[in-house]
Amino acid sequence: MEELLDREVAQRYASWFRALADPTRVQIAELLARSREAMSVGQITAAVGLAQSTISQHLKILAEVRFVLVEASGNANLYRINANCLSCFPTAADVVMGRPVPAPGDTPC
Repeated sequence: MEELLDREVAQRYASWFRALADPTRVQIAELLARSREAMSVGQITAAVGLAQSTISQHLKILAEVRFVLVEASGNANLYRINANCLSCFPTAADVVMGRPVPAPGDTPC
């Protein structure tokens, strides 16, 4: 029998899945991943069609797990997808679904 996933890694993966457990956050992450450019809250709000305060709260959750990176731009913040997540998250999903665990050092995050 294979060893269980390390508890610390399992906790990190769980935080990622919790962060994406809301359809709006999935939409925001997908929008930022597709655009590959930093976007303002206003741009994200216009694309998603919800209140700015709602989008800001979702961005905060995504930033806490570092799916989204925040850059200061004058008086505003710009948000971009964390490029490392584009490869790390699918690996996490594969591992949780029973695919082989990559050797240490083989994952980019």
